[in-house]
Amino acid sequence: MSMPVLSGTEFWKLSGSGNDFVVFNVMGDAAGAVILESPEMVRRLCARGTGVGADGVVLLTAPDDSPERGAGEWERNHFRMIYFNADGSRGEMCGNAALCSTRLAVHMGLAPAEGMRFETDSGVVSSRLVKGEPEVDLAAVREVIPDFRVHLQAGERRVGFALVGVPHLVVLCDSVEDVDVALRGSELRHDPSLAAGANANFVARDADGVWRIRTYERGVEAETLACGTGATASAILLELWGEVDARPVSLWTRSGMVLTATAGRVSEGDWRPSLRGSARIVFRGEIGEA
Repeated sequence: MSMPVLSGTEFWKLSGSGNDFVVFNVMGDAAGAVILESPEMVRRLCARGTGVGADGVVLLTAPDDSPERGAGEWERNHFRMIYFNADGSRGEMCGNAALCSTRLAVHMGLAPAEGMRFETDSGVVSSRLVKGEPEVDLAAVREVIPDFRVHLQAGERRVGFALVGVPHLVVLCDSVEDVDVALRGSELRHDPSLAAGANANFVARDADGVWRIRTYERGVEAETLACGTGATASAILLELWGEVDARPVSLWTRSGMVLTATAGRVSEGDWRPSLRGSARIVFRGEIGEA
């Protein structure tokens, strides 16, 4: 499949705290969505140097016809967010993509800034702009393992697991600067006990008391500059481990920008997290002929 199939198709390039995405509004364009869902097309679009270049592709499509129950009354969702990793695989959820989708939906008039609901493969989420910055209430998190059975390496203090739309391992470290994220992240991502693999997040508090995070992302198969669901998983486990005293938890990402996550523990084994962070429209473009 070649790019000329999409010649003239409009796209948006967005960056969420350093994670970047190619976003298409395919509301009412089912044929276009089918072409864009091709793993080969996703890989071509995400390729840096020969494509647009991104960590993933986002499709904004029409929501399902079935209404959802919300706030005590029947509500219809504004759109559906479909996410693809750079390797062409479909991801159940991406926190930074959700923040970017919120930003773009307001910009394009698809939803109001004060509040929206949209569908993802991991469930319906709600979001809004707060003082110009997007904030997303993620789907409930119920699968959390505070102590994941994996051999600890030097400088690692504890490893936990949380399913925040997608699976995450969180490693509490002495220093994220000392971690070989490419090597250790790949080892954890492919741990044989995880049937679907997992993202690997390394978190540590520096001498100034600031939490820092580095992430090896499944589907990108490399370290990325930020991971929204990874920051959320980290906030949940840091609270469960008694490492943080107050909400929300701010984590400095590799991009130098901050992701703020609220663990939101409702009851034993039931977390309702939210995520806030930067989401910037970089440019709008069209797919070329060659």
